Amino acid sequence: MQRLFTSISESIADFKWQKLFRERWPAYKAWLDARGTDYNSKISISALKIYMPELLVTHEHLCNLVRADEAAVCFLTGFQPPGYASACSQAVSTNKAVQLVRNYDYHADRFEGVLLKTAWNGKAVIASSDCLMGVLDGMNEDGLVVSLTFGGRKIVGFGFGVPFILRYILEFCSTVNDAVKVLVSVPSHMSYNVTLVDKSGTVKTVQIAPDRKSVVTDAAFTTNHQGESNWAKNKDHNETATRALFLENILDRGMNGDSLTNSFLHPPLYNQNYQQGLGTLYTAAYYPEAGAMQLLWPGHTLNQSFDNFKEGTKLITFRQAEISPS
Repeated sequence: MQRLFTSISESIADFKWQKLFRERWPAYKAWLDARGTDYNSKISISALKIYMPELLVTHEHLCNLVRADEAAVCFLTGFQPPGYASACSQAVSTNKAVQLVRNYDYHADRFEGVLLKTAWNGKAVIASSDCLMGVLDGMNEDGLVVSLTFGGRKIVGFGFGVPFILRYILEFCSTVNDAVKVLVSVPSHMSYNVTLVDKSGTVKTVQIAPDRKSVVTDAAFTTNHQGESNWAKNKDHNETATRALFLENILDRGMNGDSLTNSFLHPPLYNQNYQQGLGTLYTAAYYPEAGAMQLLWPGHTLNQSFDNFKEGTKLITFRQAEISPS
């Protein structure tokens, strides 16, 4: 199985983002329709105005750029999307240098595979794109880094898709404390763990959910549960506890730098269950003090930074893990 990863630089969304939308929107629309999504742009825009009003100008610009219909207008607010679940692991080291490393584990057929460098609201942002406007992980020029993992709970409720909340944070926040204020005030439609670090070395992981108050922790790592996992299928299928214990142990040993990054390219963090829709699609490493980041795969590395961001494509081959006979 192969996937193409694309790096795009476009300060203000224009023809490059327009092309991305036209390529990906049909698949997103089919996904929304298959789940019986109701489209009401008045409600969606009203929610955006209440919770993330600074994004309204960007939303309007993107919609005008592609002449968005009712469905696209709603989708690009990020409000009340269908439920979805991923795996993922992430950890922060502040030993010698500030560094956030994460694995993104998801279904390869539902992944954009796009790294965007933008300045939609005057602040430069480098981020892995999701839902055309949202963010899976990323960093802004102020040295704030954000990354998400699924929280391991089935409940879907009132709120926004978390990638849109992370976009809002990177566009308008400068520090971890700024970002925490957003995460405890903007409702998320599902449970997620969001890890934050800034160039000062301040670290927080915030557990967000649609049915209970956000929990702000000092945790420097997270996988796919919040407290004790009570969803047995999730716990067993993605080995969230095993990965969490592994991360705790290597951080306790002071692992950092290339050693920490390389650990994400091997089990138990690196996952080859691509046929089950939970394979590792990329490893990302962010270095906010240097304004630099990497995307990594076994045998491949893509280096990017605010000062030297190169557009281009990279074709990656994913290999399903061999299953031993029972």
